[in-house]
Amino acid sequence: MKDNRSKLIARLYQIQGGLCFIGEEPIDLAKDKVEIDHIIPRAKGGKDDENNYALTCEFHNRNKSDSDLRIARCMARYDRVKQKYSDQAPNRPNLGDFLVEMNGARFEITAHATSTHLEYSFPELGIGKQVAFIYRDKLSGMASVFLELPIEYVFHDERINPRAVGVRLRGLVEEFLDGRPQLHIALAWGKVTDDRIKAQVFDGQHKAVAQMLLGNQRILVRLFLNPDVNVLLQANTNAGTTLRQVAFDKATQRYLGSQIFWEKVDEYRKVTSRVEDDLNFSEQELLKFFKGEHREIRRYIVDDIRISVIHHPHNRLKAYVEFGGRGQEKPLSYSTIEKTFFSMFIHKEPLVVPMNYRLEIGENPRELEKQQIVELMNIIAEEIFEGRYDFDIGADKVEEKVRKGENIPDGHLRATRMSREEVVYNWLRYVHNLIRRYYLMRGEIVEDDELFQHKFPPELWSLIRKLIRNLAALPIWVNHALSSTIFGGKQNYEFWKIIFETGKTQAGLQVLAKPLNLDDLIQ
Repeated sequence: MKDNRSKLIARLYQIQGGLCFIGEEPIDLAKDKVEIDHIIPRAKGGKDDENNYALTCEFHNRNKSDSDLRIARCMARYDRVKQKYSDQAPNRPNLGDFLVEMNGARFEITAHATSTHLEYSFPELGIGKQVAFIYRDKLSGMASVFLELPIEYVFHDERINPRAVGVRLRGLVEEFLDGRPQLHIALAWGKVTDDRIKAQVFDGQHKAVAQMLLGNQRILVRLFLNPDVNVLLQANTNAGTTLRQVAFDKATQRYLGSQIFWEKVDEYRKVTSRVEDDLNFSEQELLKFFKGEHREIRRYIVDDIRISVIHHPHNRLKAYVEFGGRGQEKPLSYSTIEKTFFSMFIHKEPLVVPMNYRLEIGENPRELEKQQIVELMNIIAEEIFEGRYDFDIGADKVEEKVRKGENIPDGHLRATRMSREEVVYNWLRYVHNLIRRYYLMRGEIVEDDELFQHKFPPELWSLIRKLIRNLAALPIWVNHALSSTIFGGKQNYEFWKIIFETGKTQAGLQVLAKPLNLDDLIQ
């Protein structure tokens, strides 16, 4: 039997070119532990014969993301690209990264447009002239063609579609592998310049990546010819926000809003004959200028503040925030950040002072607001998460693990419990009240939503740190017995407000030694 297995390993090793089927990395038969597994699982109808066997590294096979080795291999490819690019920006990896890794995004299409047809070719690949009919949208007036493009001629438009390609594309890989068709084709745009077109995909990047991971080297696209790109940007933004035609997560919506805000600023500068970097005008002036877009401009202003804060290069809390919805690795979701920090501490009304007001001396209200929210987040990261939260354990089913008796370190359990949206909201109320009370004690009346637009003195920062440290030291966060009661499911904001104010749940269960007192928390 050993001889038969050794011979089978040798044959599979040769067939696979010496590479692990899943990780596609070289195998050293003398050193590496290897396993033989079914490519298509028996449960899916895979045959128990040599044609359905694959040689894998023990590590990859034991840690594979799916029992179907074809899917596991695709997700291993995804993980390699993610690992390489995810630290470069919050919206990476994107389609462009996968194209680069798979030898795509190299050439522009050779093309000539008439009034009714587009003649095009891919000479770099030796593919001669083809013809496509030009369709014209009667309402928008935009022209488009339907093309099947080799990936060498596909680029990604990061401006219109700033989303990262998330791990949820596994579902698409499974769908396509099961022989189900792609129902919606990718959307791209390009300008015909000197008989060349750079085709930039702005919608359908998850489907395109899923096809590429499965080995498809051609992408079917609807290519808009010479469009008004701002119209496409607005249409795509609306589809992912107000119309909800596509699933833009909140972080992506805010990123788009921030981009549009600065495009509106540039438009205002041009119309009012200002120089490129002029900021000597207020948010209120922008609002009056774009009076037909009153509601949108208000949202874009706040979106820009949100993005400036969460993606600030010195924001240490960002490392613990999941941007793509509900994740399993990180404790905080972007949605939680928005409903707690941003809802409490960002002043949402457009300001009347110029955008460059006292900017050079560090007293611009908007810049102070951004910088001080970042500083607060950094204190929270230092006191609650850094050196305590374990990414290997993650945030998924932590309470269930506690109930099963698994060893969850106190620091990790504390960080996870304090990251719940309803909990964050309530302990941040104490931060808010501390700041407000500090100014009142000095005889200064500051509006609740303008607190962070006033420069905090060192004494106040010291009090804030003490407060966060003492909140984190409460025994409730590491009490395993509470896993099946107050931490057994999601609660509402009022539930935790009552606990903090009385020490008990609404049902009378004592969970704190005594009600929280602000004076005690800053001792």
